[in-house]
This record gives sequence, structure tokens and C-alpha cells, in this order.
Amino acid sequence: MTAVSTISESQIPGLRLLHRGKVRDVYEVDAERLLLVATDRLSAFDCVLPTPIEKKGEVLTTLSAFWFDRLTSITPNHLITANIDDMPAPIRDHEELRGRSMLVHRTEVFPVECVVRGYLEGSGWKDYKATGTVCGHELPRGLQQCDRLLAPIFTPATKAATGHDENITQLEFLKILGKETASRLKALTLAIYENAREYALTKGIIIADTKFEFGLDTKGNILLIDEVLTPDSSRFWDAATYEPGHAQPSFDKQFVREYLETLDWDKTPPAPPLPDEIAKATSDRYIKAYELLSGKNLSEPPVDG
Repeated sequence: MTAVSTISESQIPGLRLLHRGKVRDVYEVDAERLLLVATDRLSAFDCVLPTPIEKKGEVLTTLSAFWFDRLTSITPNHLITANIDDMPAPIRDHEELRGRSMLVHRTEVFPVECVVRGYLEGSGWKDYKATGTVCGHELPRGLQQCDRLLAPIFTPATKAATGHDENITQLEFLKILGKETASRLKALTLAIYENAREYALTKGIIIADTKFEFGLDTKGNILLIDEVLTPDSSRFWDAATYEPGHAQPSFDKQFVREYLETLDWDKTPPAPPLPDEIAKATSDRYIKAYELLSGKNLSEPPVDG
């Protein structure tokens, strides 16, 4: 069978498509299980670009599987298997899904993004320059762009089906979830980030910030779900070249955002195509992040949680 270089949209006859997101296609396997297919679509400024990024879906899946396995001592997760050979028919019949699919437990998803920031960049840097605060957190005066914060800060956001997620206050977060659940998700978010950040530094990568999602299984357990600590959900910087005071070279899609900023584009659909060299350089960054963090080649099979 000829290998498929990129997948912009999956098709699995026999499974009901529940949702086609910016990157993932979600299928119903049965009442208790879902199939998440990570395509090679890339979104920037809340627009899906017409140019797929080779190997991107594989990186998102295999890196998430790596982190799910590594973080089980902190929290359970929704992953059943990322090995297509262990999945039910008709999934096994679609070789193009190998390496980019996760069979997962179905959960009731909490309607929030659990964001944690360890460094001052992105919207946090913009807020700090304007107000001296980030999502209600008072920070010391005189900080530079990309400075490491004294302690990571929790800055939750609402989950938006379309458009950009919006930051919310800790009080709003508590009102949405209730005190006990809100406290638990915040504690889990900070614990996961600290564990991952310390590990990533040993591999030469700074995890500047990231976001997590959680869901409730049928037994009432809180599970870590969706993707975890990938170049789509995190800012990954090269620790060897880190220098606060300016934007950092990254292993994530910030590279694409910076290219798009040079264009005469109003950041509304349709998004412009990417030149071949930009798409290739983006793919290389994603693959490099996976290989540095996991210590494996992308062609090796993913680890199941």
C-alpha cells in the first residue's frame, strides 16, 4: 500500500462522525468509546489553513500517548490504545490512520481549558504590558518578555466550539465547576505542568505554557483527555538558546503565526496557503519536539497509556 503523506480529513465508513474540529475528527465507536483521529490540519488565529503539515497528526498522537503514559502517577487518562492493531473493525481496515488515532474512554467533558503559564509570553505578555497583571494575577514590575515567572500561574479559559477561547477569572471557573471540582482541576493542572516542565528541561526543551482538558467518566473519575503537552497545545522553546527580553525560537506553531503576520491578511477565513518551505520547516519542528521529548524516532510505535 502506498503511504499517505498527509491527511486533511478522515473518512471511516461504519463509524458515526460526531465532530470535525480544527485538527481532530471524533468518531463514536460505541456507547463507551470514541476514536480521535489527529489530521494534519493546522489552525492559526482560529482559522484552519489550507496547507496540511506532514506528520503533524502523528506527532500529536504519539506525543500525547507518551505523556499519558508518563503522567499516570499523577492522574488517570482516557487513552485505551494508540495502536491501530488493537482497535476494533472497521478502524483496523484504515492503514492511513496508523499512528494518528487514539481509542479512548468516552467522558463528560468539563467546559473549560485548564491553562498554566510558567513564562511571560503571548496574551499574558500583552496583558502584563497593559495592566501589570495576567488574568488577575498581580506580577512584579519590570518583567521582560519571556521571563520565567516566580511560580507557574493558573489562567483558565472557556472552551469555544468556534472562535478563540476566552480567559475567565478564578471565580468564574469556580462557578462553572463547583468548588471541589475546580480545586481538583487546578491542582492537577499545576502538578502535571511542574512534572512535565522538569522532565522537558532534562531534554533541552522549555515548556513555557500549556493547556489541559479533563472529563468525567461513567464512574465519576476525573480523567485527563484530548491531547497533552503537544506543539499544538503548548509553547516549546529551545533551552540552549533561551534568552528573555524577546520572542524565542520555538518547536511549535508559533513559527507559522510569525510567518502569517508578515502577510497582508486580516486573519479571517479563508486563510492563505503556506509556501512549501514554511510547511516543511513546521513539520520538522513538530518532529524534533517529539523526538527530543520522547527519545524515540517518530516511526516507532506509540506507547499506550
